[in-house]
Amino acid sequence: MAVLEKFQNFIDGNFVDPHSGEWFASENPYTQEDWAQIPRGSESDIFAAVDAAAKAFEAPEWGGVTAAMRGAMLNKLADCIAEKGEYLAAIETRDNGKLYSEMKAQLSYIPHIFRYYAGLADKVTGDVVPLDRPDGFAYTRKEPLGVVAAITPWNSPLLLATFKLAPALAAGNTVVLKPSEHASASTLEFAKVFSEAGFPNGVLNVVTGFGHEVGPALVGHDKVEKVAFTGGESGGCAVAQAAGARAKGVLLELGGKSPNIVFEDANLENALNGVIAGIFAASGQTCIAGSRLLVQQSIYEKFLEKLIAKASTARMGDPMKPDTQVGPVTTAAQFTKILECIETAKSEGALCSLGGAPGVGRFVQPTIFTDVTPNMRIAQEEVFGPVLAVIPFRDEEEALAIANNTDYGLAAGVWTENLSRAHRVEKRLKAGTVWVNTYRAFSVQLPFGGYKRSGLGRENGRAAIEEFMETKSVWINLAPKFPNPFIMQ
Repeated sequence: MAVLEKFQNFIDGNFVDPHSGEWFASENPYTQEDWAQIPRGSESDIFAAVDAAAKAFEAPEWGGVTAAMRGAMLNKLADCIAEKGEYLAAIETRDNGKLYSEMKAQLSYIPHIFRYYAGLADKVTGDVVPLDRPDGFAYTRKEPLGVVAAITPWNSPLLLATFKLAPALAAGNTVVLKPSEHASASTLEFAKVFSEAGFPNGVLNVVTGFGHEVGPALVGHDKVEKVAFTGGESGGCAVAQAAGARAKGVLLELGGKSPNIVFEDANLENALNGVIAGIFAASGQTCIAGSRLLVQQSIYEKFLEKLIAKASTARMGDPMKPDTQVGPVTTAAQFTKILECIETAKSEGALCSLGGAPGVGRFVQPTIFTDVTPNMRIAQEEVFGPVLAVIPFRDEEEALAIANNTDYGLAAGVWTENLSRAHRVEKRLKAGTVWVNTYRAFSVQLPFGGYKRSGLGRENGRAAIEEFMETKSVWINLAPKFPNPFIMQ
């Protein structure tokens, strides 16, 4: 029997065994074999991690340094990550089954995110505020919150952790990070890089385990000032409810049912590639998946024929191989859910025009449903798999009505060569990100988040660092004599 690699939690600058003395297996989704042992964290581990983070926040090695010094640490961290990017990407692929080419691309971009916030760290300033009275001088100050809890999912563990870590650390906070129990290994390896980069003990802490066993202790801890969560809607609502009971802030990035809208005047070859990238890349396991395709009726048959022909050539296989285009589904539970969604769509009358069945191992064939109506479950509920629902529309008004007819509002795509149409449609789409003539494009400079049930707050850009800071107003009285104390000044 193969010896599994054994990981430890990262608390107060040290790798330590879980208090429970228990580990659980992590499975390689492609081989469906266990490859690592992950610490089964408990409330005791969370308490130790939060205490370490709280102590580090107050310590002069972190709490007493300037914003420029924090930026220098983040720049050094970026250099260390760049040196180990391919190694970390390989661990991610082994742990969650996503294509190595995609994980490598993400790891190559992560240093850039840290460098962006390194540069921003000393540029978030308060203001001198001109008051409406002559005897006062006032200014605002931006200050870190304290201890931040970050909870991340299994589909892109390190990229989504970076979305939280980089701005939170640049702002001067300390972090307790809890990755998904389905993909924890890369995050624990990531913690080693923080030590190598010279971060003070306790600034970052990583505790792994099952959500129901460690989540409530982390979210409910009195020393945690804010919770940043990426994951499913039900989990996000539970986090928001628990945090709200203690009047602490939340940053939520949840699900989506994003429309990809192709108008008759679009560059059809570009649109075709964008639609396929939007749903079948990452095996559809992404919150921004363009899982609803809206095609104008005048080009519907022609576009659909080309789409099915191209999608049918997608190569499923070993995610480590460069020619693989569709990898396995990460978890057994998600695999079952995707197949159930496919059967539900068939039972509601949608026509399965491509795929619709499992492949060998834990694969789901790239699947396309036609004859879909906007109110079918396949057009309303997030599948989180390589399943596309295609819906025709007559004109802009109908396209917008269909696109906005969901509880989600994370992203949308618009394909048109008409500049006026692009702006008209973009303005009326209820989505946090709208891509015009592209899809799944990303830049750290641009805020990311959702409308409606897709989340609260924004990650990336300047908006993200503001999420992890408080604004303090300071009032200096210039009057030589304090006025009547019984009258509000």
